Amino acid sequence: MAVTLTETAAKRVKDFLANRGKGEGLRLGVKTTGCSGMAYVLEFSDGADEGDEVFESQGVKIYIDAKSLVYIDGTELDYTKEGLNEGFKFNNPNEKDTCGCGESFTV
Repeated sequence: MAVTLTETAAKRVKDFLANRGKGEGLRLGVKTTGCSGMAYVLEFSDGADEGDEVFESQGVKIYIDAKSLVYIDGTELDYTKEGLNEGFKFNNPNEKDTCGCGESFTV
């Protein structure tokens, strides 16, 4: 499987990277935290680290460490606007449940 971006998310990442003035892509991962156990980590990346899996979607490179890939493999990253709120949304087929505040998930 792979991790992919929607067209809207890819455009937003490209805009962020252009405004940042450097960077090769997006680093995705998970960390242990929150009510349900894990939370997504998203940051801009200047390149691959040792042991990273590298995917490309919509012209954007996506870097994921091997430990995180187990939990987010098959995920589609979207960028949404809902009223005054906007941000990246993880459509992860591995999620079994999320906490009430929406900050963490379980697999």
